[in-house]
Amino acid sequence: MAETDLYLPLKAFMEGAGYSVKGEVNGCDLVGVKDGDPTVLIVCEMKLAFNLELVMQGVNRATICDEVWLAARASRTGKGREHDARFRNLCRRLGFGLLAVSESGFVDVVVTPFAATPRKDAKRRSRLLDEHKRRVGDPQKGGGRGKPIMTAYRQDCILCATALLAGPQSPRQLKALVARAPTILRSNVYGWFARESRGIYGLTELGKAAVTPPQL
Repeated sequence: MAETDLYLPLKAFMEGAGYSVKGEVNGCDLVGVKDGDPTVLIVCEMKLAFNLELVMQGVNRATICDEVWLAARASRTGKGREHDARFRNLCRRLGFGLLAVSESGFVDVVVTPFAATPRKDAKRRSRLLDEHKRRVGDPQKGGGRGKPIMTAYRQDCILCATALLAGPQSPRQLKALVARAPTILRSNVYGWFARESRGIYGLTELGKAAVTPPQL
């Protein structure tokens, strides 16, 4: 079992609680948002086993969300950290929730979270919410490591590049499709776009390859 195998059961669990869930948002394995007044923002970090690194990740996330959940694979022997009273008490003191995921995908609530102390990093929280809202769908399983992340910015770049397959266009034309198209074209982070004449952009070979389906 890989960390990404935990994601879909946890996503289903959080969606059942009324959250809109997306994976790998600004470095967080799973981010859930529940609209309301105020908006509720939760973060769930995942490991194959409950350990100190997982707790440290939770401490880092605590300043940007309303609830922190720590999730790991349920122990097959019944002797995992989720059964250790000291570990559970540590999480309670920190205000973190604990979730254990069985091989069959059952999610067990070991500890319920609560906000132990006021903790807000408004700037990081705002960036996290903005990325969650901008991202179309949920293209990335949480828990993945070492692979390119399908961010909202990359999705917008793909939309611009796909539109340019029909031929060169101006930033103003593309702005009707993607609001930040002018910035995307100027920045050219992925090397997909080329200025062909004054105010007109087309695709590089790299850009064409990125959005052209492979030939079978």
